[in-house]
Amino acid sequence: MGLDLEYRAGQTPIDDDEKEGLLISTIATRAELDEFEQQNIEDAVQWSLTRNFKSGEIFTERFVRDVHKRMYGNVWRWAGKFRQTNKNIGVDKWQIVAELRNLLDDVSYWVEHDTFTPDEIAVRFKHRIVSIHCFPNGNGRHSRLMADIIIEKIFQKPVFNWGAENIPFDGVSRSAYLKAIRAADIGEYGPLIAFVRSSGQDSGV
Repeated sequence: MGLDLEYRAGQTPIDDDEKEGLLISTIATRAELDEFEQQNIEDAVQWSLTRNFKSGEIFTERFVRDVHKRMYGNVWRWAGKFRQTNKNIGVDKWQIVAELRNLLDDVSYWVEHDTFTPDEIAVRFKHRIVSIHCFPNGNGRHSRLMADIIIEKIFQKPVFNWGAENIPFDGVSRSAYLKAIRAADIGEYGPLIAFVRSSGQDSGV
């Protein structure tokens, strides 16, 4: 049974060879895939909430990979593995390891030296890791969970609202989210910082 996917604005298509990594053969549509992925993601979120992590553990390639694997490992064979193809977004596949290392070094410095506010540190990390696009798919949701882990475990602050979530779906929150991302792309992080603490009704950044 083939996997027939429709893509929304801002989503990265999955290559045919990556589709072969689907572990559940009965999945055939976007709705079915979303359902299985969401359950896997919720399990990963619960795991993150019940653990205590330190910055020295979080800011490692191993942890970045592990979070992605916990989010998608029940659905995709390539969960937690860096992509082997180039996409319409992200660095060249051969640059992933080096660019991630630079980001992890940068965020460690930001935390140690209080370079930015806690919210801005987490948001800058989220934006940078998406721009690297480490994995074949799921980079946006992975980056949001990583940001939540950073803000809660390192800074002991509440996790973000993300415009009351539902970002993967169409609607006001997703539109505001993409607008804030585009602002961050040109170095303006204010809208994205405001969005992550918004509840949906006030997310029209």
